[in-house]
Order: sequence, then structure tokens, then C-alpha cells
Amino acid sequence: MALLTLQNVYKRYDNIRGGKKAKELLNYAVRDVSFECKDGSFVGILGPSGCGKTTTLRMIAGLETITAGKMFIGDICINDLLPKDRNIGLAFEDYALYPPLTVYENLAFNLKAKGLPAAEIQKHIDRVAPLLKVDDLLKMKPSALSGGQKQRVNIARAIIRRPGLLLLDEPLSHLDGKMRQNLRQEIKRMHKEIECTTIIVTHDQIEAMSLADAIIIMRNGDIQQMGTPLEVYDSPVNEFVASFIGEPPMNLLRSTIAKIQSGFFFTFTDSALRVKVPARYNDKVSDGMELTLGVRPMDVLITDKPASTPVPVFIYENFGDERRISIKVGETRLNLTTSADIFYKPGDTIYLEFNSDKTHLFDIETGAVIK
Repeated sequence: MALLTLQNVYKRYDNIRGGKKAKELLNYAVRDVSFECKDGSFVGILGPSGCGKTTTLRMIAGLETITAGKMFIGDICINDLLPKDRNIGLAFEDYALYPPLTVYENLAFNLKAKGLPAAEIQKHIDRVAPLLKVDDLLKMKPSALSGGQKQRVNIARAIIRRPGLLLLDEPLSHLDGKMRQNLRQEIKRMHKEIECTTIIVTHDQIEAMSLADAIIIMRNGDIQQMGTPLEVYDSPVNEFVASFIGEPPMNLLRSTIAKIQSGFFFTFTDSALRVKVPARYNDKVSDGMELTLGVRPMDVLITDKPASTPVPVFIYENFGDERRISIKVGETRLNLTTSADIFYKPGDTIYLEFNSDKTHLFDIETGAVIK
């Protein structure tokens, strides 16, 4: 069952200067957004700053009105419902805790406002505090807490009322790398225990990939793709998704197809590198065709067989668990990663081959994938 449904939702702001045409084109923060979140699912809304992801979350929460479209929780249209009537828990990027109050009092604040008796409030806190590992912080005030502890309290406060829908707005952005990793694991564990439908907004694709069951990728107010983490990683619908998902990002190389004898090859401006086109693309390409070739760094392989043009190493980096190597292809860098215990210095010659099953072709004009 779909707990949350958005149908053709738009959000327009009227504070952009210019004529009618300029306003029509520029001031839609969100355009024609439609998606469903199944009951109990964990959905990530991912995209760069200004893509409309937080605006979408705020509309779901009732903090922003919508310009057009409909939103449902279950079979109830929530367009005109006040935030307090939507049964939603919301944790912001900034912790928004009450400084004079203890952690216990922060957790109890909304429950007291609803008139719950002290014994009932205690029961709720006893249930939620251990989930977020804040049960040993209850007597402390926010000023004495670390950033990670504050965010744990922030999320605990959001779920203490047993919301039907939990909304997380960039909850990890203020934390350092190690704390982000730890809190990601805690959020994942918490979600499994409380089984609450959860939406997280983030610009960090690692967060979205590790936490979410489904990812919605947005750009300039539009949804580019929605799918499981594996689907958006392995089958990106366009260049933007291909480059946004993955660390390091996918290599995108402008290429001209050349027919040499009985086969097709990718060729590149100002580079002697040639790569054979996988046979599955033979009916999609033609001699002289220009396109963008996409291949992830881990699918660029070093071979000891000189089956392709030799290329010199441009940059070598050792990260301990993996090695990253950059090759210059004209003015573009081709990056590859390997776990092999190898060392190169700039100028060393290597031979490359691509994992043909993992290459992607994109239209040079539209950026859409060529299937």
C-alpha cells in the first residue's frame, strides 16, 4: 500500500523579477513531481543544492503550500491539512533543540503540549531513547552534547509521537566523516526497528545509497529517475544521473565512432586511444556518429595483453584499500580504480580494456541514454 502519494505536484515562487515568460520558466522550484512511498519504505530524495528536494519535503510536511497537484497520505488528500494534523515527524538539518531544557524535557515537550500524563510520557521516552542511544543523555542540556548526540536527540524527538511518516532533512550534513558513518548505521537500524515510512533529503549520494530502499534523483525541480540504489547505479537514464551516482563518478568521454575493417571503435579527439564498441551496440552506432561514452572507474581494467593502444599514466594515487589511476584522453581525464597491489609513476605505459557489459552510451545533444 502507498502511504504517501504525490501526483503532478508543482511549486512556484513569485519573487523573481522579469516578464511573464521569465517567471513561467524560472520560478518553479518543483515541476510535475509524482511518486509513491510504500508503507514502511525508506526513500531518499537526492540532488544538488537548489534542485527542489527540500522544497518537496517541506510541501509534504505542510510547511510550504503547493501551487498545483495533489498529495495523499493513505487515501486522505493532505493539501490543506495543517502540519500538526498530518501525523508526520520532522528532523531538520539544524538540530533546533531548546537550549534551556534537558534532553528529557526536549523529548517530552510535544507530548506535554498534547496533554499526555507524566506516566505516558515516561513510557514513550523509555521506548525511544534506547533506540537512538540517548538514554544516558536525558539529564544533560544541548550545550553539553556533541553534534552527533544532538542529532540523535533531534531524531528521537521526531519519532517519539509514533508518526506515520518520518521526514529527515539533511540530518548528517553538520557531522564529520566518522560520525556520519556511525549515525547512518544507527538510522538504518532505527528504521528497521520502528518500521516507520521514512524520507531522507540529502545531497550526499553515499547516504542515499546506503540508507534508502528507493532513490529519487532531482535536478532543477524535476525528477530525473526513481529506482532502487542498484537500478540508478547500473542503469542511469541520462548523463546527469550517471555522473551524480557513484564515487568516484562515472567517466563521461565524448567519442566519435569509427568503423575499422569489420568492427566499430570508440575514438577520441587528440588521443590515440581506441576502444572496441561492444557487439550489443552494433545496431545503435554508425561510422562518424558522435556520442558520449560512460564507464565507471572500476570497469576500466588494466590488462597485461596489449590488445589496445598503450596509454601513459597521468596521476597515480594510493588510498590503501584501492589505487586510483588517471589517464589523459585528449583534454579529459579517464579515471580507473583497482584493488590490485600495483604501483605506477607518471609516464608509465599501461594497456586498458573496458568491461563491455558495464559501458553506457548517451546522446550527445540530450544526454539521454542510448538503449
